[in-house]
Amino acid sequence: MHKIAVIDIETTGLDPIYDLILEIGIVELDLRTGEKNILFDSCVREPDFGESHKESWIFLNSDMSFEEIQMSPLLENVRERLQTIFNTFQITAFNKSFDLGFLKNRGFTFPRELPCIMRTATNICKIPFPNGVHLYDYGNREYKWPKVQEAWDFFFPKIDYAEQHRAADDAIHEAMIFYEMYKQSLFII
Repeated sequence: MHKIAVIDIETTGLDPIYDLILEIGIVELDLRTGEKNILFDSCVREPDFGESHKESWIFLNSDMSFEEIQMSPLLENVRERLQTIFNTFQITAFNKSFDLGFLKNRGFTFPRELPCIMRTATNICKIPFPNGVHLYDYGNREYKWPKVQEAWDFFFPKIDYAEQHRAADDAIHEAMIFYEMYKQSLFII
């Protein structure tokens, strides 16, 4: 198959059990041409969303608003559409364990997962750990996992980009990183 899908989510925090999904972006990537097509781009609301989430990091560090989420469809109402995409495409994400971890916690399945973009980029970007960090604290990895911005700057040093922390925009740029690694035979499918 020559098309894959890259997913990105935005959340109220880092814990898939206690935090909530706020936005999902999924981008189709044609591995023959590099062409990208947005398959899904929507904020979503989970039933527990409320006032206690007003000061979440995402609202302070992106243009996403609390009110935007209040007006969004319930995640359950887009479940079938999302699962159809997950069943159709090979799926990956920049930090796959985070993005897919949240979605798996909500009962979604991913029959055809690809390796993680971030983990694949780790030994390519070769970003050292900060001084004072011990390798054994990070599973004896030689290099730190790159952030999206760091991987972007490595693969596209002449193209300015600042991560928007909006799911579809992030997924587009993560797909570009994936495609660059794929073109260079650094990401084998």
